[in-house]
Amino acid sequence: MKRELGIARCGLACCLCSENVKCNGCYSDNCPDYTQCENRKCSIKKGFLGCYACAMDCKRGLLNKIKPYGFTLFIKRYGIESLLDCLEENEKRGILYHRQGIIGDYDDFDDVEKLIEFIKTGKR
Repeated sequence: MKRELGIARCGLACCLCSENVKCNGCYSDNCPDYTQCENRKCSIKKGFLGCYACAMDCKRGLLNKIKPYGFTLFIKRYGIESLLDCLEENEKRGILYHRQGIIGDYDDFDDVEKLIEFIKTGKR
């Protein structure tokens, strides 16, 4: 885990991304989606560090997928440091953010509340 890369504006975990060897995260100029990311553009326009700082319950851009939406809701409820702590503990338990390509253990959910519980406990 590269904790210093933190969480992307959309809620994805740059700190655990398999691409973080060549990407310095969402806030850097070398993010692959630097100029195209709808969530990045919107949060910058509104003056927020990320979607998690916005009061709206939005599902635009990457937030239409359960993992970034769930991570964003988790941050809104418990804070970014709590998410990072949980992700770090889960990684120690063998839970993988990216298991095959960009699909991992946090992608196996269709209920956002179950995903949030999994983040908190590491248990299904």
